[in-house]
Amino acid sequence: MNAEILAVGTELLMGQIANTNAQYISKKLNDIGVNVYYHSVVGDNPIRLKDSLLAALKRSDLVVMTGGLGPTQDDITKETVSEVLGKKLVLHEESLERIKTFFNRINRKMTDNNVKQAYLPEGCIVVENNNGTAPGCIVENNGKIVVMLPGPPPEMIPMLDDTVIPYLREKSEYRIVSKYLRVFGIGESQLEELIMDLIDKQERVTIATYAKDGQVTVRLTAKSKKEDEGLCEILPLQNEIASRLKDALYSTENEELEFVASKMLLDNNITIATAESCTGGLISTRLTDIPGISKVFKRGIISYSNESKIENLGVRPETLERYGAVSSQTAIEMAEGVKKIASTDIGIAVTGIAGPDGGTDEKPVGLIYIALAHNSGTETRELRLTGNRIRIRNMTSLNAFDMIRKYVMKMKG
Repeated sequence: MNAEILAVGTELLMGQIANTNAQYISKKLNDIGVNVYYHSVVGDNPIRLKDSLLAALKRSDLVVMTGGLGPTQDDITKETVSEVLGKKLVLHEESLERIKTFFNRINRKMTDNNVKQAYLPEGCIVVENNNGTAPGCIVENNGKIVVMLPGPPPEMIPMLDDTVIPYLREKSEYRIVSKYLRVFGIGESQLEELIMDLIDKQERVTIATYAKDGQVTVRLTAKSKKEDEGLCEILPLQNEIASRLKDALYSTENEELEFVASKMLLDNNITIATAESCTGGLISTRLTDIPGISKVFKRGIISYSNESKIENLGVRPETLERYGAVSSQTAIEMAEGVKKIASTDIGIAVTGIAGPDGGTDEKPVGLIYIALAHNSGTETRELRLTGNRIRIRNMTSLNAFDMIRKYVMKMKG
């Protein structure tokens, strides 16, 4: 089954609202073996909407529409679909009662135009809306399926998950199964080079790579009648790629790097403290996003100024004077200082120039030093990062978690 997602709303075309619905629907359809070939967006114009719907029906078996189901004059989705499919709009009494109940529950008067939302194409399958007033519907016509859902995600998502996906799953013979291999420390082009022979001869299991936020993901996808059959097909290729990527591969479960590193700390009961300068608490924030991390995360210090590095971490004034705040020597003393103060197994510290100002020829913007102090010594990593302030801080944080992950791996192995 081939599908198109058609979003309706002038506000989408004007950039006032992001079309997050299309991304969500695509993933859900992909999971049940429905191929999404097109995403379309059209404004609240009956002529253009009709043209877009006709084009979608011509090239797709399934059209999932979002938006345009409200009570106002510019909400024209049902009217246009009914015209194109030759269906009458009829009052669905149960939906009308649900709309009345909704307004009673929120203690607001229901206006006459809300009755419009209870008119649905004859013979359709009604998709109840438990979080708003506009019901959705599924219409089957001449071998085609049109699904209409409201635009607001808090309404659309449960309607899709609870009613539409189970309905479509029964009509789809196959499942699309994917595994996501997450990689850090290797660029997309280098990674592709490592596995190009596998990409060239891919058959039943397809390989795709994409980069985002300094990381690369390898997606392995198989189409099968059962999920476990697809996973069995993927496994040999997954193992082969893992053997080539070695410790650059940090997850085969599509997990974030900070989650993997934090879980390793928790699983091995390794306590940690952080000392941050240029990241301003970003590492600590990501640590505290992990439930249960308080068992091992004992202290986080933001030492932005030289004075705080001296007073709070015990960095020697002569180190700062001789090497500067942005130096491996200062990073080492920060890491060792916070480890000692917090009495933890490891201490991680970062210092650098995140920009856009403050760089020199000798120490440019993007120069970062990370130090990891542990009971056997202190390791450092020098980075020469590019991009804006947000990217530099993000990449610094990811490198810190990568150092933590690799330290635990080495300690265990």
